Amino acid sequence: MKQYLDLCRRIIDEGVWVENERTGKRCLTVINAGLTYDVANNRFPLITTRKSYWKAAIAEFLGYIRGYDNAADFRKLGAKTWDANANENQAWLNNPHRKGSDDMGRVYGVQGRRWRKPNGEHLDQLRKIVNNLSKGIDDRGEILTFYNPGEFDLGCLRPCMHTHTFSLLGDTLYLTSYQRSCDVPLGLNFNQIQVFTFLALMAQITGKKAGKAFHQIVNAHIYEDQLELMRDVQLKREPFPSPQLEINPDIKSLEDLETWVTMDDFKVTGYQCHEPIKYPFSV
Repeated sequence: MKQYLDLCRRIIDEGVWVENERTGKRCLTVINAGLTYDVANNRFPLITTRKSYWKAAIAEFLGYIRGYDNAADFRKLGAKTWDANANENQAWLNNPHRKGSDDMGRVYGVQGRRWRKPNGEHLDQLRKIVNNLSKGIDDRGEILTFYNPGEFDLGCLRPCMHTHTFSLLGDTLYLTSYQRSCDVPLGLNFNQIQVFTFLALMAQITGKKAGKAFHQIVNAHIYEDQLELMRDVQLKREPFPSPQLEINPDIKSLEDLETWVTMDDFKVTGYQCHEPIKYPFSV
């Protein structure tokens, strides 16, 4: 929580205004931010200075693990986060590759589970990582990337948190996640939850101990229509202690995550928070 609030204050104190062409808004921006999450001791990085909708964040990442490419499938899991980008992004609506309502195209999990090779075959990046880690193998390339510049025109949005690198030291698993762009008031806590949960899940299904997760952000920003709420409301609230995340111990394989797992298999305990803050969302 302290890391999050410190980053918000840094953006307000040191940020530079940058025009964002996609949204038509200005962003107060800093370059290079790093956050660390203690997954080993289950210090779940859930924001307490406003209500955080953690279930939607985990549901969204579960959809990535399953390789979903349709906003309707994310909604069934409990995440509505792709509704706008799939159905309200004018550039995507005009894109001849869009298949229809709710189609997201070849983004995020599609690249992670079905990266298209030059010969037309598909590469399952996540399966390779799970197989290696389960055998105690770290080839220094246990990398899952959603960032495929050759297919940006085939999807509704370039990935923001785009690459996840797993590292194994003995029987302890670490994760370093890279993010090119981050809407700090609205999106960052989603991303924090996902990085933490991804390491916890991967450690569980590969039989390893979870260590720390490192979250590297290149461009961290606050949109101009979010600034007042962050500065005058959220940053004036006192944070509560960190809660904990409980994951169903029966989840033991990638196949479990692909098939029967739902949000009922996740629980947060000890969560105290302030009232919600309705930050504007920029499509």
